[in-house]
Amino acid sequence: MVSATINTGNISSEAFVAGYLNDVRYELIDEQLINLKSTGLHEQVAGLINRKLNVAIDLLNLPWFIPMKCLIKPLGQNSAFRPDVVILNQTALANEPLWKTEPVITLGKSVKLVVEVVSTNWQNNYARKVEDYEALGIGEYWIADYLGLGGKRYIGLSKQPVITIYQLVDGIYQGQQFRGTKRLISQTFPDINLTAEKIFVAGR
Repeated sequence: MVSATINTGNISSEAFVAGYLNDVRYELIDEQLINLKSTGLHEQVAGLINRKLNVAIDLLNLPWFIPMKCLIKPLGQNSAFRPDVVILNQTALANEPLWKTEPVITLGKSVKLVVEVVSTNWQNNYARKVEDYEALGIGEYWIADYLGLGGKRYIGLSKQPVITIYQLVDGIYQGQQFRGTKRLISQTFPDINLTAEKIFVAGR
Protein backbone atom coordinates (compact mmCIF):
# COMPACT_ATOMS: atom_id res chain seq x y z
CA MET A 1 0.00 0.00 0.00
CA VAL A 2 1.46 3.33 -1.08
CA SER A 3 0.66 6.12 1.35
CA ALA A 4 0.90 9.88 0.98
CA THR A 5 -0.08 12.76 3.25
CA ILE A 6 -2.78 14.93 1.69
CA ASN A 7 -2.44 18.66 2.31
CA THR A 8 -5.97 19.41 3.47
CA GLY A 9 -5.13 21.17 6.72
CA ASN A 10 -5.79 19.68 10.14
CA ILE A 11 -8.78 17.34 10.44
CA SER A 12 -10.18 16.17 13.75
CA SER A 13 -10.93 12.48 14.20
CA GLU A 14 -14.64 13.32 14.51
CA ALA A 15 -14.57 15.19 11.19
CA PHE A 16 -12.68 12.31 9.61
CA VAL A 17 -15.27 9.77 10.74
CA ALA A 18 -18.06 12.02 9.47
CA GLY A 19 -16.47 12.59 6.06
CA TYR A 20 -14.27 9.56 5.34
CA LEU A 21 -15.63 6.62 7.35
CA ASN A 22 -16.73 4.73 4.24
CA ASP A 23 -13.83 5.80 2.03
CA VAL A 24 -11.26 3.00 2.37
CA ARG A 25 -8.63 5.09 0.59
CA TYR A 26 -7.90 7.19 3.68
CA GLU A 27 -6.84 7.07 7.29
CA LEU A 28 -5.94 9.85 9.72
CA ILE A 29 -2.70 10.31 11.65
CA ASP A 30 -2.27 13.33 13.92
CA GLU A 31 -4.98 15.30 12.11
CA GLN A 32 -3.33 14.63 8.73
CA LEU A 33 -5.23 12.83 5.98
CA ILE A 34 -3.26 9.85 4.65
CA ASN A 35 -4.08 8.52 1.19
CA LEU A 36 -3.71 4.73 1.10
CA LYS A 37 -3.09 3.79 -2.53
CA SER A 38 -3.40 0.04 -2.53
CA THR A 39 -1.64 -2.19 -5.06
CA GLY A 40 -2.83 -5.52 -6.39
CA LEU A 41 -0.05 -7.48 -4.68
CA HIS A 42 -0.78 -5.76 -1.39
CA GLU A 43 -4.42 -6.84 -1.65
CA GLN A 44 -3.38 -10.42 -2.47
CA VAL A 45 -1.27 -10.64 0.70
CA ALA A 46 -3.94 -9.02 2.89
CA GLY A 47 -6.61 -11.25 1.37
CA LEU A 48 -4.65 -14.43 2.08
CA ILE A 49 -4.03 -13.44 5.70
CA ASN A 50 -7.72 -12.60 6.06
CA ARG A 51 -8.70 -16.02 4.72
CA LYS A 52 -6.25 -17.95 6.92
CA LEU A 53 -7.33 -16.13 10.07
CA ASN A 54 -11.02 -16.53 9.27
CA VAL A 55 -10.50 -20.28 8.92
CA ALA A 56 -8.69 -20.37 12.28
CA ILE A 57 -11.55 -18.49 13.96
CA ASP A 58 -14.11 -20.86 12.44
CA LEU A 59 -12.22 -24.02 13.45
CA LEU A 60 -12.00 -22.84 17.05
CA ASN A 61 -15.66 -21.69 17.05
CA LEU A 62 -14.68 -18.41 18.68
CA PRO A 63 -16.95 -15.35 19.13
CA TRP A 64 -14.63 -13.31 16.95
CA PHE A 65 -14.96 -11.92 13.43
CA ILE A 66 -13.13 -9.90 10.80
CA PRO A 67 -15.18 -6.85 9.72
CA MET A 68 -15.25 -5.82 6.08
CA LYS A 69 -14.40 -2.27 7.16
CA CYS A 70 -13.42 -0.80 10.47
CA LEU A 71 -11.60 2.19 11.93
CA ILE A 72 -9.53 2.12 15.10
CA LYS A 73 -9.86 5.55 16.69
CA PRO A 74 -8.09 5.90 20.05
CA LEU A 75 -10.08 8.05 22.45
CA GLY A 76 -8.60 11.49 22.99
CA GLN A 77 -6.42 11.38 19.86
CA ASN A 78 -6.86 12.86 16.41
CA SER A 79 -5.95 9.68 14.58
CA ALA A 80 -8.10 6.99 12.99
CA PHE A 81 -6.31 3.92 11.66
CA ARG A 82 -7.66 1.64 8.95
CA PRO A 83 -5.85 -1.70 9.40
CA ASP A 84 -5.62 -4.22 6.58
CA VAL A 85 -7.03 -6.98 8.80
CA VAL A 86 -8.52 -6.69 12.27
CA ILE A 87 -10.09 -9.38 14.43
CA LEU A 88 -12.77 -8.15 16.82
CA ASN A 89 -14.13 -9.83 19.93
CA GLN A 90 -17.88 -9.68 19.45
CA THR A 91 -18.55 -10.11 23.17
CA ALA A 92 -16.61 -6.91 23.95
CA LEU A 93 -18.43 -4.66 21.49
CA ALA A 94 -21.21 -3.81 23.96
CA ASN A 95 -18.69 -1.49 25.65
CA GLU A 96 -17.82 0.36 22.45
CA PRO A 97 -19.44 3.83 22.48
CA LEU A 98 -19.71 4.19 18.69
CA TRP A 99 -20.10 0.65 17.37
CA LYS A 100 -23.89 0.47 17.26
CA THR A 101 -24.05 3.38 14.84
CA GLU A 102 -20.60 3.30 13.17
CA PRO A 103 -17.90 0.63 12.55
CA VAL A 104 -15.44 2.48 14.80
CA ILE A 105 -13.41 0.84 17.57
CA THR A 106 -12.07 2.96 20.44
CA LEU A 107 -11.04 0.33 23.01
CA GLY A 108 -8.11 -2.05 22.71
CA LYS A 109 -10.07 -4.76 24.60
CA SER A 110 -12.33 -5.11 21.56
CA VAL A 111 -9.42 -6.11 19.30
CA LYS A 112 -7.86 -9.58 19.41
CA LEU A 113 -5.35 -9.04 16.62
CA VAL A 114 -4.50 -6.41 14.02
CA VAL A 115 -2.50 -6.82 10.80
CA GLU A 116 -0.81 -4.19 8.66
CA VAL A 117 0.62 -5.15 5.25
CA VAL A 118 3.60 -2.98 4.35
CA SER A 119 4.32 -1.22 1.11
CA THR A 120 5.87 2.27 1.06
CA ASN A 121 4.14 3.29 4.31
CA TRP A 122 6.54 1.27 6.44
CA GLN A 123 7.39 4.14 8.82
CA ASN A 124 3.80 4.33 10.06
CA ASN A 125 3.54 0.57 10.48
CA TYR A 126 6.85 -0.02 12.25
CA ALA A 127 7.05 3.11 14.37
CA ARG A 128 3.82 5.01 14.87
CA LYS A 129 1.31 2.17 14.92
CA VAL A 130 3.45 0.00 17.18
CA GLU A 131 3.27 2.76 19.78
CA ASP A 132 -0.44 3.46 19.34
CA TYR A 133 -1.60 -0.16 19.24
CA GLU A 134 0.57 -0.86 22.28
CA ALA A 135 -0.90 2.11 24.16
CA LEU A 136 -4.41 0.91 23.31
CA GLY A 137 -3.61 -2.49 24.78
CA ILE A 138 -4.17 -4.50 21.60
CA GLY A 139 -2.79 -7.92 22.47
CA GLU A 140 -1.21 -8.83 19.14
CA TYR A 141 -0.02 -6.88 16.08
CA TRP A 142 1.37 -8.39 12.86
CA ILE A 143 3.41 -6.44 10.33
CA ALA A 144 3.58 -8.32 7.03
CA ASP A 145 6.48 -6.80 5.08
CA TYR A 146 6.27 -8.88 1.89
CA LEU A 147 8.74 -6.66 -0.02
CA GLY A 148 11.27 -6.16 2.76
CA LEU A 149 10.79 -2.40 2.72
CA GLY A 150 11.14 -1.67 6.43
CA GLY A 151 14.08 0.33 7.71
CA LYS A 152 17.24 -1.54 8.72
CA ARG A 153 16.56 -0.73 12.37
CA TYR A 154 13.37 -2.76 12.15
CA ILE A 155 14.15 -5.67 9.79
CA GLY A 156 17.95 -5.83 9.71
CA LEU A 157 20.59 -5.24 7.07
CA SER A 158 19.45 -8.03 4.77
CA LYS A 159 16.20 -6.19 3.93
CA GLN A 160 14.44 -9.51 3.31
CA PRO A 161 10.66 -10.05 3.46
CA VAL A 162 9.63 -10.63 7.05
CA ILE A 163 6.62 -10.92 9.30
CA THR A 164 7.05 -9.22 12.67
CA ILE A 165 4.63 -10.27 15.40
CA TYR A 166 4.32 -7.99 18.42
CA GLN A 167 2.68 -9.47 21.51
CA LEU A 168 1.72 -7.49 24.57
CA VAL A 169 3.66 -8.55 27.68
CA ASP A 170 3.02 -6.52 30.84
CA GLY A 171 1.74 -3.65 28.70
CA ILE A 172 4.79 -3.56 26.41
CA TYR A 173 5.10 -5.05 22.93
CA GLN A 174 7.67 -7.78 22.49
CA GLY A 175 8.50 -8.43 18.83
CA GLN A 176 9.60 -11.58 17.03
CA GLN A 177 10.49 -11.92 13.34
CA PHE A 178 9.61 -14.76 11.00
CA ARG A 179 11.06 -15.54 7.58
CA GLY A 180 10.90 -18.44 5.16
CA THR A 181 9.46 -21.68 6.54
CA LYS A 182 9.66 -20.75 10.23
CA ARG A 183 6.19 -21.27 11.69
CA LEU A 184 4.53 -18.15 13.04
CA ILE A 185 4.14 -18.01 16.81
CA SER A 186 0.90 -16.35 17.84
CA GLN A 187 -0.62 -16.03 21.30
CA THR A 188 -4.00 -15.51 19.70
CA PHE A 189 -3.75 -18.63 17.51
CA PRO A 190 -1.14 -20.89 19.18
CA ASP A 191 -1.91 -23.85 16.91
CA ILE A 192 -1.96 -22.01 13.59
CA ASN A 193 0.15 -23.72 10.93
CA LEU A 194 1.30 -20.73 8.94
CA THR A 195 4.68 -19.48 7.75
CA ALA A 196 5.97 -16.29 6.21
CA GLU A 197 6.63 -18.18 2.99
CA LYS A 198 3.00 -19.32 2.72
CA ILE A 199 1.87 -15.71 3.12
CA PHE A 200 4.41 -14.02 0.89
CA VAL A 201 3.80 -16.33 -2.08
CA ALA A 202 0.58 -14.33 -2.50
CA GLY A 203 2.60 -11.17 -3.11
CA ARG A 204 4.63 -12.48 -6.05
